[in-house]
Amino acid sequence: MKRTSIYQPGLAWFAALGSAWVFVLVALGAFTTSIGAGMAFPDWPLSNGSVNPHGWLTEIDKFAEHSHRLSGTMMGLITIVLAVWLHRAEERAWLRRLGWWALAIVICQGVLGGTRVMFDRIHVPGFAMSFGQMLRIPHGVLAQVYVCVLFAIAAGLSRPWVNNTLGTAGPRVRRLGWWCAALVFAQLTLAATMRHNYAGMAIPTFPFSTPDGALLPAIWDYRVALQFAHRVMAAVIGVGILTYGHFLFREKSLTPGLRLASLLLVGLVGAQILLGAQIIWTGRSVTMTVGHVITGALTLAVTFVVAFFTYRGSIEPTTT
Repeated sequence: MKRTSIYQPGLAWFAALGSAWVFVLVALGAFTTSIGAGMAFPDWPLSNGSVNPHGWLTEIDKFAEHSHRLSGTMMGLITIVLAVWLHRAEERAWLRRLGWWALAIVICQGVLGGTRVMFDRIHVPGFAMSFGQMLRIPHGVLAQVYVCVLFAIAAGLSRPWVNNTLGTAGPRVRRLGWWCAALVFAQLTLAATMRHNYAGMAIPTFPFSTPDGALLPAIWDYRVALQFAHRVMAAVIGVGILTYGHFLFREKSLTPGLRLASLLLVGLVGAQILLGAQIIWTGRSVTMTVGHVITGALTLAVTFVVAFFTYRGSIEPTTT
C-alpha cells in the first residue's frame, strides 16, 4: 500500500472512533472502582476461567469488572489495527511513531491491570494497600497518557490538520494551552492517587473544609492532604482555563471553530467542579463519581487537543 499524507477519511474516522471508545473504557473502569468490583474475579486474563463467566450479566460487580475487561480487549484490538494502518498508509513518521506508542501503552495497561489482580494479596510492609492495589494508581495515570496519544493521532489525521486550515496561534496562546494541559494532567494524577487511597470523602463538606465554614481542615492526615490539594488544584485550573479561554477566543488568526473551543473548555471545567461538589453532597454517589471521572478525562482530552492544534505549525512547518 502506498504511503500518503493526504487526508484519508477511512483512517481519520477510525482514529476518531477509537478516541471515542476510550471513554467507554474509562467509564467502565470508573464504575468498577466506584462500586469496589476490581476483584470480582480473582484470575486474569480470563474471568473465573472463562470469557463468558457465570453471573456476569446478573451480578453488578461481575458485570462491571468483566465489561471493563472486554472493553479493554476491544480497545487493544482497535489500537493494533490503528498502529498497523498508520504504518502502512501514513508517510509522516511522527504519526507512525505515535501509533506504535499507543500500542505499547495499551499493552502496558493490560499488563498493569492483570498484575493488579494477580498481586492483590501481596502485602507491602508499612502501607495499607497491597502491591496489587498500588498498581491501580499508575494504571489510572497511564490511561490519561493513552487518551492524549489517541487524540494526537486523531488530530493529526483530521481534515483541518492535513489541509492546514486551522490558522496560526501566537506564542502566548500556545504556551497557555500546554500549561493548562499539564495542570489538568497533574490534577488527574492527583485524583487517581486520592481515589485509590480512599480519600474522596476525607473532607466531607464543600466548598468549606469544616462544617463551621473554615477554609482549612481542622484535622490533617495524608488523605485530608490529598483531598485538600485536589481542591486547590481545581481552583488553579479554573483560573488557568478562564485565562486560556479568554486569549484563545480573542486569537483572531485561528479558525472560528478552534476559538469557540474556549467556551467548551470553560463549560467542562465548570461541570467538573459541580460534579466534584455533588460527590461530597451526595456522600459519594456512584453516578456523580463516574461522571466526574469521565468529565475529567474529557477535559484533559479537549484541553490537550486544542493545544495540539494550535501547535501544528511547529510540528509540521510546511503543508504536507
